[in-house]
Amino acid sequence: FDYWTQPVGWALGVLLSGGTVAAVLALTGRIGARRQVQGTIESITDYPALRVLETTVELDAGWPGHAAGQFAFVTSDQTEGAHPYTIASAWNPADRRLTFITKALGDHTSRLRERLKTGMRVTVEGPYGRFDFEDAQPHQIWVGAGIGITPFIARLKHRAAHPNTRTIDLFHTTADYDQAAIDRLTADAAAAGVRLHVLVDDRDGRLNGERIRAAVPQWRSASLWFCGPAGFGQALRADFRANGLPPERFHQELFQMR
Repeated sequence: FDYWTQPVGWALGVLLSGGTVAAVLALTGRIGARRQVQGTIESITDYPALRVLETTVELDAGWPGHAAGQFAFVTSDQTEGAHPYTIASAWNPADRRLTFITKALGDHTSRLRERLKTGMRVTVEGPYGRFDFEDAQPHQIWVGAGIGITPFIARLKHRAAHPNTRTIDLFHTTADYDQAAIDRLTADAAAAGVRLHVLVDDRDGRLNGERIRAAVPQWRSASLWFCGPAGFGQALRADFRANGLPPERFHQELFQMR
């Protein structure tokens, strides 16, 4: 009993109380409640060759806005709970729509094609994340591998609405191919003034640091922004660092939940 009357006991008591409050909030589903907004699925576009769904949600009032590259937790089925998805659209408060692009990579995402319906109500919580494309470099190199293209699509739309003088090369490398999806990506890149490089693995071979440097002679004055498989990102980081790119100029999206 004397232990709890000493300063260390008081400190421990405060920590235990804080932990108890946090546990209650988690168990009652109140963590993130202030960031939650209801919405309605407006449209669903299926790209079967890519095993990808593009879902547009019209939000009710209350969404605070988001930056390109951020993600949100979406609940479409209360029994399954919330799942995180990268936002693939720039924020426009005039229409309050968000677009999510999801790939069938696990049990949950593989079932979305059958479960999601237009008109369905969903809960969106967020935004979260700091993959924000903000730095002082005059040139940026973006690498979106597979479904990792999603945050770059959002940034393309943002840049089309808010143009600037920075030059950008976007590399999209993919094992799967869908002409309609590539046509849309090409149109988005053109509207944003971004130079697009599409590489299909079976047709063009694998992307690596040497190929990027050959395509972008000014890479030494650039920053590199990567989203895709973690191992690929680590290999690119090591390659560019070995060739003299300062490590702080390589930005890798660490969001890997799905």
